[in-house]
Amino acid sequence: MKVLLVDDDHEVREALSQTLELADIHALSAGSFLEAKDHISADFEGIIVSDIRMPGRDGFYLLDHSSRLDRDLPVILLTGEGDIPMAVRAMSLGAFGFLEKPCSAKDLLAVVERALHVREMVLENRRLKVQIETGDPAARLIFGISPQADALRIRARAAAQAGTDVLVSGAPGSGVSKIAEVVHLGSQRAKGPFEKRAAAGLDRSDLAELWDLCSAGTLFLDEIGALTMDAQVALMDLMDRGGAKLIGGTTQDLSKRVQQGQFSSDLFYRLDIMTLRIPALSERPEDIPVIFRHYVVQAAEQAGQAMPDIPDELLADLVARDWPGNARALMSEAMRLVLGLGSEGLSDQGELGLTERLAQVERSFLVEALGKAGGQARLAAEALKIPRKTFYDKLAKYSLKPEDFRKQD
Repeated sequence: MKVLLVDDDHEVREALSQTLELADIHALSAGSFLEAKDHISADFEGIIVSDIRMPGRDGFYLLDHSSRLDRDLPVILLTGEGDIPMAVRAMSLGAFGFLEKPCSAKDLLAVVERALHVREMVLENRRLKVQIETGDPAARLIFGISPQADALRIRARAAAQAGTDVLVSGAPGSGVSKIAEVVHLGSQRAKGPFEKRAAAGLDRSDLAELWDLCSAGTLFLDEIGALTMDAQVALMDLMDRGGAKLIGGTTQDLSKRVQQGQFSSDLFYRLDIMTLRIPALSERPEDIPVIFRHYVVQAAEQAGQAMPDIPDELLADLVARDWPGNARALMSEAMRLVLGLGSEGLSDQGELGLTERLAQVERSFLVEALGKAGGQARLAAEALKIPRKTFYDKLAKYSLKPEDFRKQD
């Protein structure tokens, strides 16, 4: 990110540039609107700081030009003859900030850093939107930068291309139905119907009707373990008949239900041919900021609200949490931010002592290391630069198991 400085006074430009460079902010200098305009575009990775009074095109003209190219491009206006009417005009025309020269380095950096943060968020949100609207379904709809997220995208594509029946599992709130839809959209049946139904309460006739409805598409049964034994037998008969493809979703360990005689072993092993396990957010903390920003954009659009600022301390707090509610809970947190309701988690964090908060951060580092190492404890311990015994002691302390982080075959 950079700052485009526009001022016809060379000494002022140099002074402002030095102030920014000392704060590790890259500065571009221009002596007029004509020099500056070639740098200004809708995808300009930075902000503009411009004098108002300049020969030829003044700062207000530059502000209008920038707004027409990109209304979300922050422009901070400077003047040596500032007054209240001029400041009001600047802000009414969409200026991000207004400063009177000479301004202190502290005042300048405060507004510049805030504008840069807003610009970074805007550009990142646009990149996310492009990702959503283009590319394959796995890339568009499965967010995250972790190895686990990459593995899930690869597995979802493989399941879609295989054309077999699929079992999707994950903790409550992890987005089982969303992953099922990704598999459908990536398959040759993408143009066919995709019917989502809760398995609980479905009988033979319900299943037969749904199966016929999805003959050219996909039937997703959420919490498939809730089917009665009679419905399970009926479902297997329909699968033998052919037609629709089945995706079963579960938040339970179906293998245990098979052992307990509560789920058909035949149906389980048919689905177990192609399985997708969704990693919990606690296993991939590095994905939390990426997913949260996406949900904030989504929530702002749904609520018709402006995109809010996301404080760094909020992101740090989100990463430190366990998130038993997974993506669904993170989505609720995003909506709270958009609606200005604050963060329940931050208030909870405020009640914790230093020891508890440090423990949460330590656990997140362990989870991240295990995730990146694919569940290999030795590699994770080496990455954290701690003895293996110490590493295992910490795993026991936080009830973490390396095998839970190993990739699926």
